[in-house]
Amino acid sequence: MTDLVTPLVFVGASRATAIEAMLADAQEAIARDLIDRLLACSAFDAPIVATASLTFAESLRGLPVRIVPDEGGFHFGRSLADLIHRFGVERAFYVGGGAAPLLTVEELTTIAMMLRSHDHALVANNFFSSDFLGFAPASAIDRISLPPMDNDLAFRLQREAGLQNVPLARTPGTQMDVDTPTDLLILCLHPGTGPWTRRFLNDRDLDTRRLERVSELLTDPSAQVVIAGRVGSHVWSHLDSDLACRTRVFSEERGMRASGREARGEVRSLLGYHLEAVGPKRFFDELAELGDAAFIDTRVLFNHLRITPSASDRFYSDLLCPDEIGDPTVREFTRAAAAARIPVVLGGHSLVAGGLWALIDAAWLKRDQQLGRVTGA
Repeated sequence: MTDLVTPLVFVGASRATAIEAMLADAQEAIARDLIDRLLACSAFDAPIVATASLTFAESLRGLPVRIVPDEGGFHFGRSLADLIHRFGVERAFYVGGGAAPLLTVEELTTIAMMLRSHDHALVANNFFSSDFLGFAPASAIDRISLPPMDNDLAFRLQREAGLQNVPLARTPGTQMDVDTPTDLLILCLHPGTGPWTRRFLNDRDLDTRRLERVSELLTDPSAQVVIAGRVGSHVWSHLDSDLACRTRVFSEERGMRASGREARGEVRSLLGYHLEAVGPKRFFDELAELGDAAFIDTRVLFNHLRITPSASDRFYSDLLCPDEIGDPTVREFTRAAAAARIPVVLGGHSLVAGGLWALIDAAWLKRDQQLGRVTGA
């Protein structure tokens, strides 16, 4: 078995609406930065890039990468297995579009070394919902039921192929993922964003004022912040050790997708019951009594309410743009969030996981920088 690890980078997202196209463009910029970092690591073989974007493929011209056009009928598991077979991959490192925007060259090298030192193991950023994942041997893909999405690939490789899960250190680099516009706003505030992504963000001139207000509270011992949604135990532990402010955490429905509860309509939320009982305006009025700001994973609430907003509606809700939203329930909820007495940040699972982790990191880096200027250090 070769010592080199082969990256398999999947780039492609819906462009059905303007807001989805913006997110797809952002994910391409993130992937471009990641490819540059992979090329800087001698432990990796030439990346294999699967994409349906001609523009993205063109941006890679002249680089030592192998481009495979997506010809439609995409199924994640079958596509991954096909590439592993076609290129004779022995140690695989899969990365999804928008994943790992803050992953450093040093962290990539560590992942490669972990895979090179194990012949029957997997290394994932999130075992139950992986955004990137390395595994050896790559032929283990033939011993699992091929998943339609990447979320439970690590779980299947352990359960069905018997690979050993090797824990990966949790950092902003390993945890941050971009699934929603809110994640892009967080990247705007983090100095570890790569040059291609930074250029994209600067060109869009996204409004980060609300998020900047909230980030200042994270390092303020007198502040209190509400965090609600699929908050994992590792995030909770990080909040306890790295936040200066006090927190109220409502952790609900962790793993609702992987467990099948989302698909079966079984998602239940205490906050969701309260929202149903009092309506959006009073919900946010009372939320303001509990903290100085709030982070809300709205996908739990939407599932509790038995609504399935379009991607466009979800994304415009994240950006607090109610007039762009078609679903009346989501529109009313978003309007109330935008008018709340405290700054409210809406998003998906990444907001209360890697996104929050990265925002905490950015807040402390900014504070340290400000203190350095004040003291003349």
